Amino acid sequence: MIPAYRHELKYLVSQAEYRQLRTVLHSLLGQDAHAGPEGVYHIRSLYLDDLYHTAYRQKMAGVEVRKKYRVRIYDCRTGHIALECKYKNGAYIHKEAVPLTEAEYGAFCGGSLGFLLQKDQPLARQFYVEARANLIRPCVIVAYDREAFVNDVGTVRITFDKALTAMDPRQDLFDPAAAGYHVLPPDQMILEVKFTGILPEYIQSIFRAYSFVRTSASKFCLCADRVRHVLR
Repeated sequence: MIPAYRHELKYLVSQAEYRQLRTVLHSLLGQDAHAGPEGVYHIRSLYLDDLYHTAYRQKMAGVEVRKKYRVRIYDCRTGHIALECKYKNGAYIHKEAVPLTEAEYGAFCGGSLGFLLQKDQPLARQFYVEARANLIRPCVIVAYDREAFVNDVGTVRITFDKALTAMDPRQDLFDPAAAGYHVLPPDQMILEVKFTGILPEYIQSIFRAYSFVRTSASKFCLCADRVRHVLR
């Protein structure tokens, strides 16, 4: 089966730009059904890399075709834990995921990966082989609050990622009070636009009305840099 790649565009936006755009999006798009009463949910991702920092170095070097592994949770809860691989090919992205139980995540963090061989998803075996061959290990926890808007057919997803925070990978991923380090200035956040096929004209017209700054910044790399700077 050929994976379905989606377009991904990123922008750095200010609080003022966010407030203006948010008002427009509220009138045109729906909010993520999984969000809380305020329309926001918290994301934490434990990113993984090998001893040579291959995922980090490839991103910084602008390698067109690359991938990175992470374990992702939502709202610091154990109900949804997933080992993910995000594939990147230029401006296109594709994700695969393997669900994990809390017990499996504990084994994962302890280096016991044999349970992955019992999973049905091809990604599970792929990660097992690469982790053993390349000594993949945790490198940084990335945390932020996300506000997401989606169109009615699910082909467009627009997100504001706020309060980007870097955390030591040894921290408890599920601890809401775990210490972290702010990465962006308080006035800045990351806007991401993901879509399948062609971005609808009515959404293109919204973005033409603003002078947003396109960025290739990776939350993973920004947070990895922040943690290394603080802990060295």
